Amino acid sequence: MPVLISLIVFAAILVLVLVILSLVVIQEYERGVVFRLGKYVHVKNPGLRMRIPFGIDVVKKVDIRVRTIDVPEQEVITKDNVSIRVDAVVYYRIVNPMLVITKVVNFHNSTVMLGQTTLRSVLGQHELDEILTTREKINQILKDILFETMASWGIEISSVELKSIEIPDSMKRAMAKQAEAERERRAKITAAEGEEQSAKMLYNASEIISRSPSALQLRYLQTLNDIAAEKNSTIIFPLPMDFINNISKITSPKTPPDEENR
Repeated sequence: MPVLISLIVFAAILVLVLVILSLVVIQEYERGVVFRLGKYVHVKNPGLRMRIPFGIDVVKKVDIRVRTIDVPEQEVITKDNVSIRVDAVVYYRIVNPMLVITKVVNFHNSTVMLGQTTLRSVLGQHELDEILTTREKINQILKDILFETMASWGIEISSVELKSIEIPDSMKRAMAKQAEAERERRAKITAAEGEEQSAKMLYNASEIISRSPSALQLRYLQTLNDIAAEKNSTIIFPLPMDFINNISKITSPKTPPDEENR
């Protein structure tokens, strides 16, 4: 009887150990890729799952959360032969755990290397002005190229962003001079347009006033009113040239007829 009890206890302990060895816990953000005797079987979902112990079933857990790759700073020669330093960030996630395990040895390092080479290749095909002004377009091109390659690895590219673009100091000074010249050009054009509009308005006003002499007199009076409002001690009253000529003829002495005949 004691031997039977011992066997039962031993069997229970053995079953308990086998059950414990057969259990595997997969987190919600993970997937378990199962290999049975080295051959892919299936992918286990999150939860408490069973497997065949003693190395028959090997479960490789894969994190499917969004990952971030900080692409190291790269020195790039643009299409217009300008040397710049650019770094970027890539956001990606695993959508097919089986492909990630079976198609690439180290998917993270492979993604970093692919990001570096793609960044240099794409930026080398664009001019500096285009890179600075159309960053969204460059980001989309990088994303499309990376997505096309990494889709076969079971990886989905969420976003690609250029972080910073460093240009040489000499180029910065040249761009500053160009921007200053552009601002001066715009200022001169604006001033010229203002002069043109002012000349047109003055021409229209003179045409209207010339049709009515009384309008000119009223304008004189309005000007005098504006001058008087400023408490000036001197007031300049404009007179028509015809009026001044008539006064000069009246006040000038008349020449005798005899002197005129001489």
